[in-house]
Amino acid sequence: MASKKVFFWSIVVALGGFLFGFDTAVISGAEKAIQKLWQLTVFEHGLTVAIALIGTVLGSLTGGIPSDKFGRKNTLFGIAVLYLLSSLGTALAPDWYTFLIFRFLGGIGVGVSSVTAPLYISEISPAKSRGKLVALFQFNIVFGILVAYLSNYLFAGMGEHDWRWMLGIQTVPSLIFLVTVLMVPESPRWLLLKRAGRAEEAKRTLQIANPEANINQMVTDILLSAQERDDDGKKPALFSRKHSLPITLAVLFAFFNQVSGINAIIYYAPRIFEMVGLGQESALLSSAGIGLVNFLFTLLAMNVIDRFGRRTLMFIGSLGLIVTLGLVAKAFYLEEFNSLAVPIYLFVYIAFFAFSQGAVIWVFISEIFPNQVRASGQALGSFTHWIMAAAIAFSFPYIAETLGGGNTFMIFTGMMVLQLLFVWRLMPETKGTSLEKIEKSVVFH
Repeated sequence: MASKKVFFWSIVVALGGFLFGFDTAVISGAEKAIQKLWQLTVFEHGLTVAIALIGTVLGSLTGGIPSDKFGRKNTLFGIAVLYLLSSLGTALAPDWYTFLIFRFLGGIGVGVSSVTAPLYISEISPAKSRGKLVALFQFNIVFGILVAYLSNYLFAGMGEHDWRWMLGIQTVPSLIFLVTVLMVPESPRWLLLKRAGRAEEAKRTLQIANPEANINQMVTDILLSAQERDDDGKKPALFSRKHSLPITLAVLFAFFNQVSGINAIIYYAPRIFEMVGLGQESALLSSAGIGLVNFLFTLLAMNVIDRFGRRTLMFIGSLGLIVTLGLVAKAFYLEEFNSLAVPIYLFVYIAFFAFSQGAVIWVFISEIFPNQVRASGQALGSFTHWIMAAAIAFSFPYIAETLGGGNTFMIFTGMMVLQLLFVWRLMPETKGTSLEKIEKSVVFH
């Protein structure tokens, strides 16, 4: 188990994940009141909900730049400021345009945090517990979503401005994040590679995180990784032949994460449940159940990821997703809507997803890139994840209506068969291995 200090640093940085989840879900309780208050058209209403996701895509695409230039810690502080401004600005917004600006800033915070937080935790964690510590980020995302739904429920009915309280309460965790992130050290790997004059500071942090390790050898390995060159003697850029394997792994992993249908099911769960014959109240209750299952199985995965390994969790999850999605497709084809079969299948589906893809994605992508390009590699994986999330969320209602529920879920099933082949043939195991050793095994030389 990591030292108490490393665990504290990881918890603090994972608060970025909590705010990520809270910021993403909190709009669900406010969007109807906002539409009524400012008399929004259908287009304006859609933009109000989607503007944060647009910011997230932009933030994830560019998040590696400040992480590399200003450091992981300074970038995390900037993220905390964005969350704080967003929560205050949206809660106090006097008009729709001001509201959009601050929601967009919050979205950028979400996108950058999906790059920088897993990156930081992976670089500061000892190899034997890196999976669990990075998975704290995903756990906190799910926890943040749950708390947002609970918070919205508690503030609902407090008057015509209850939506402002729903959004404004986010200032509390944002302030906590802002203050506590000042207590964490800078990433030792960033210091060694970008700030040569702070090598002793980096060594002290490495010593705290790895008390049993040979720190001088660790430092040597990290510095040697920065000396890797292409055939022409230049430092390899992210998009070079040398990095073709980690790029392929990150992009495919993020792609499969979304073509599992996870966001379609989470965003449209009430609609899916109503499609199979549940009443509106039962559909909403079933949706809340999905959130709880997601939370519990993310917690389980976080506690076994370093014991079983990333690849084992993905094997188990892929098989489970194939079976459950196939059963949902079968229920739609045969119109088996007179029982609780489909809700049960989807609950089990969420359990398998949370245990595998949900818990593993941020861990795996943060591990597979070399030190020199880890930030930009993490940004690539995060951007792929978010652009696919937007595409699936946008297209699912049209696809489901055009192709029908059976064909739609069969497409998701087929994609999970491809994911199983990806895990079997391409995905390496990274548990218990230093980032520098992973670099040597994953990067083509």
